[in-house]
Amino acid sequence: MAKQWRINPHDAEMVERLEQTAKVPPVVAQLLVGRGIYDAERARDFIDAKLTGLRQPNELPGVEAAVELIFETIQAEKRIVIYGDYDADGMTSTAILYRCLNLLNANVAYFIPNRLDDGYGLNDEAVRKIASRGTALVITVDCGIGSVQQARLAKELGMKLIVTDHHEFADELPDASVLVHPRLPGHSYPFGGLCGAGVALKLAWALCQQASGGDKVTEAMRNFLMMAVGISAIGTVCDVVPLVDENRLIVRHGLKSLFSNPPLGIDYLKKITKLHEKPELASEDIGFMLGPRLNAAGRLGQATLGVELLTTESHERAEALAEYIHELNSSRDSLERSIYLAANKQAQEEFDPVGDPALVLSGIGWHAGVIGIVAGRLAEKFNRPVVLISLDQLDVKPGMGSARSACGLNLHRAFAACSHHLVSHGGHAAAAGLKIEAKNIDQFRAEFNEHVAGEVTESDRVAELRIDAEAPLTQMTFRTVKQIEQLAPFGQHNPRPILCTTGVELAEPPKKMGGGERHLSVKLKQFSITMRGVAFGQGEWADELEGVEGPIDIAYQPVINTYRGRNNVELHLKDWRVSVPSKSSV
Repeated sequence: MAKQWRINPHDAEMVERLEQTAKVPPVVAQLLVGRGIYDAERARDFIDAKLTGLRQPNELPGVEAAVELIFETIQAEKRIVIYGDYDADGMTSTAILYRCLNLLNANVAYFIPNRLDDGYGLNDEAVRKIASRGTALVITVDCGIGSVQQARLAKELGMKLIVTDHHEFADELPDASVLVHPRLPGHSYPFGGLCGAGVALKLAWALCQQASGGDKVTEAMRNFLMMAVGISAIGTVCDVVPLVDENRLIVRHGLKSLFSNPPLGIDYLKKITKLHEKPELASEDIGFMLGPRLNAAGRLGQATLGVELLTTESHERAEALAEYIHELNSSRDSLERSIYLAANKQAQEEFDPVGDPALVLSGIGWHAGVIGIVAGRLAEKFNRPVVLISLDQLDVKPGMGSARSACGLNLHRAFAACSHHLVSHGGHAAAAGLKIEAKNIDQFRAEFNEHVAGEVTESDRVAELRIDAEAPLTQMTFRTVKQIEQLAPFGQHNPRPILCTTGVELAEPPKKMGGGERHLSVKLKQFSITMRGVAFGQGEWADELEGVEGPIDIAYQPVINTYRGRNNVELHLKDWRVSVPSKSSV
């Protein structure tokens, strides 16, 4: 759907002042001001992003009590089980804590629920199984804050429970021995945006300090913690939490750790994906290369192998796991494409882009582990909240749904408002899941659309593309783009800057590329400058561009592309439109 381009206004005087006082290039000053950073000290802190900026771990609510209980259990030589989650954040959280407790010689194991059979969070059957194996303490990572019933069950079965989580609270907090959460009621931790891996990192750090007898940890524990920062960076990027404050520090330094001192399994995964050939890693390398492969394991019911990849010390096993998880990602990719084609066809046939505020689509046999990715792609394409439901082929089990938000809709509240049509639901404001009987889908669709219509205005439904600045292609030099990279790592709440250029010509016919011709490659020309542009997942743009006569305007993210040892500026296209004589509509 057509997007409205909005170029961020900027105060030229303020930009010039920041350029002089912070001693940064003009383009960096303008981008910093656009991010609300106006003074030199904040600019320097943002650009330097020193690891010493991380707050001491005992400041995080619940950490001190958790450390005390964990050491008490270790000293009693009792069994500890880490209960994780099946996404990349859950796998990395589990790996960090498992590595840490092994370092402390604990009797420790981990359990990861199967996405397809167990669902998210603690479940009764798993809790009983863990208790039957003589477990004294369960530590959840990236889950548990909403598991009120399961916390009661754990207590009845004689187990102590530490919940470490970052998700939204239910109406009631679980009756656990300790709750570790950055937004725990009654506390005022300065940054509530940590993901599960960030919380696990803080707990591991505190455990290492306790074992070392002070803030300064032993060399072995310091080496572990630096590796753990890298593992945590994967969870932080993949869980799409805001890359500001502590998250920004974790990812900035985690990327360095993943480059120089990764877990063995990640080292092999880097070789398979050719990331080992790069001079340094970027957050996009996690988001588009490492993260999807870990998530593929979880989506296809193999999350335990993802944790093993992050924890094994066997070269043979690490290599085998990396190759297998890489193959799982190819299978996930194939499933995703087939579901996307079916869901997109259904949307085109049944969706009214004027009257319908949301899409609720369903299909028999759609893989429940993949529909969330497809929902996200459709939500971006149609700028509408999208719910995709996988129906059981035998109609014995409830349908499994996954949703992605758009237009600012809070999915968690929306599902709560329609909960009488659902078997269950959970998740975040931006991404959520549900279970529903097939017979209730039509009623749910009607009420969900009614709720969305009451929450989202007509103006909200017009997709906007926020552009940081307008610039000619002559400014897209290697030096300028390297200056822009000073603002990295890029991600949620600190996106890679988007620029626009008007009056660009196609130097050659556009080409489709990649598996299934899903991507676009173009050669762009303005005046005497010719540059390559690519658009991932937008192969259909090639057919549209073929029919355009005259110049176009492009919105893009400039990046440094490294190929066979050579660095070139490349434009990652985010949108395009036919050029018009007047710029007043920009």
